[in-house]
Amino acid sequence: MFMDNILFSPWRMKYIISEKAKRCIFCLDADRGNDEEHLIVHRSTHCFVILNLYPYNNGHVMVVPNRHVAVLSDCSQGEIHDLFMTVQLSEKVLMSAYQPDGINIGMNIGKAAGAGIDEHLHVHLVPRWFGDNNFMTCVSGTRVIPEEFSDSFKRLKEQFDKLT
Repeated sequence: MFMDNILFSPWRMKYIISEKAKRCIFCLDADRGNDEEHLIVHRSTHCFVILNLYPYNNGHVMVVPNRHVAVLSDCSQGEIHDLFMTVQLSEKVLMSAYQPDGINIGMNIGKAAGAGIDEHLHVHLVPRWFGDNNFMTCVSGTRVIPEEFSDSFKRLKEQFDKLT
């Protein structure tokens, strides 16, 4: 018999009751100048790398085209090349910064495929370690992320700057 577990995360209420952006969140992030505030750790010609605000693990980043496109077929050849070169760079950065046992890399195109933000294409990179799926995830659907976003930002930014 399983007991119901109650986990409190009162900091989420601010987000829940806040007014949501009418524009695409990725376009809002791409337009602004303060990359650290918006958790953007790297910019390339056609895309940027941003920390996931609701990560599955430490170091969970997304590579996002600058241009508002929903599917790969709407990207130019230059955008596709830059997107996947930046995914490759992000893999190197994550391996260097976190030494994971592996990395999940993927994208969900469309709501039916699981896209939370389906109107703007993005590629997820999630560092994985043996045993990282612990009881918190299995029992309560909750992730434990031990590193502060500011520390993740500094760690990843340093590695992107070193490798580019």
